[in-house]
Amino acid sequence: MRRKEDHVTENRENTFDRICVLVHLDRIRENMKAMKESLPKGTKLIGVVKADGYGCGAGETARAIEPYASGFAAATADEALSLRREGVVKPILVLGSVCSERFYELLAADIRPVIFEEETAAVFSRIAAEAGIRGKVHLAVDTGMSRIGFQPGKKALEAIGRISRMERIEIEGIFTHFARADEIDKRWAKEQFEAFRTFADSVSKLLEEAEPGRKKLFCHCLNSAGIVDFHRMPEGSEMDGARAGIAMYGLYPSDEVDHSRIRLLPAMEFKSRITYIKEILPGTSVSYGGTFTAERPMRIATVSAGYADGYPRGASGKGEVLIRGKRARILGRVCMDQLMADVTDIPEAEKWDEVTLVGRDGQEEITMEELAKASGGFHYELPCLIGKRVPRIYTWGNEGQNSSI
Repeated sequence: MRRKEDHVTENRENTFDRICVLVHLDRIRENMKAMKESLPKGTKLIGVVKADGYGCGAGETARAIEPYASGFAAATADEALSLRREGVVKPILVLGSVCSERFYELLAADIRPVIFEEETAAVFSRIAAEAGIRGKVHLAVDTGMSRIGFQPGKKALEAIGRISRMERIEIEGIFTHFARADEIDKRWAKEQFEAFRTFADSVSKLLEEAEPGRKKLFCHCLNSAGIVDFHRMPEGSEMDGARAGIAMYGLYPSDEVDHSRIRLLPAMEFKSRITYIKEILPGTSVSYGGTFTAERPMRIATVSAGYADGYPRGASGKGEVLIRGKRARILGRVCMDQLMADVTDIPEAEKWDEVTLVGRDGQEEITMEELAKASGGFHYELPCLIGKRVPRIYTWGNEGQNSSI
């Protein structure tokens, strides 16, 4: 992982001391570009940068994908406001519920909240009127996720009609979220899409009748799974726009989506260092609880990475790391700040050597998917769990590749 100003690999230990995440911003941009080009011309893409850009950094990610994004989406009011402070000027949508006490801040920053309750809309309208600001909102529709959203039907349509007449509210968009688009069988996705399209058409008609000549309602429903598997999705599901999330960071939504249609590049590598190497004798236990006991003389390395950094404790005794381009098995339990690995068959390993927790070293690679399987977790969650005490190092182009920290 090289600094932009340092293109040599000597003095490698000076680039970080114990652990870091390498974020390839060029790969994030390429993934976004590939998704954009895979959809019908004119389809807009919303870049989902919630959870601090899935652990990659929300502001940095937003700037990287800005040429291909019509706007951005966050999960919370604080995430959205943070993007504005980072200098993001394009539209921002908050996908989750927002406490009404935060509405003034969102209005002042021109951030779109999600509305799916008439009472909440009335509060938003009142605060917008007091502030003298016309606020844009998106309507959430529950078509099968059973999370948030209006239930399609006459009652919801009547409520939306009343909301549209409230002071200082502009209904800019409407969306739903697929629950099973990452499966080969798209029957559930088709049912959800048809329910959403029918309801969205009714809402569009209602709003146009109430306000002839109004701006077209922005309809969006595709998520990463729907974008990657677009050729299998119902016709017309691109609608006006789609939301690019996990795929933007180089992770396929599942093993069931078509991995050949869009080539995704992993955006994140997780790196650490060996801090100590020791020889142990048969009968010596390693780490808490003595879950591993050596049956032969061994050489083991202490690595400066633990579950407080986001490396999953579930990988204890099962996961592997890369050292000098070779695989080394984790021995015993992963600790809060450290773990131990078997380097008996890597005699060249030395103190301060780079350790790849996720990523590539030479011809070997450990993916998020592999680590998730070893730890019993879910590959979506792993990048989000890497804590703030782990510094992010941002690179473009070929910098940082092939273990050149």
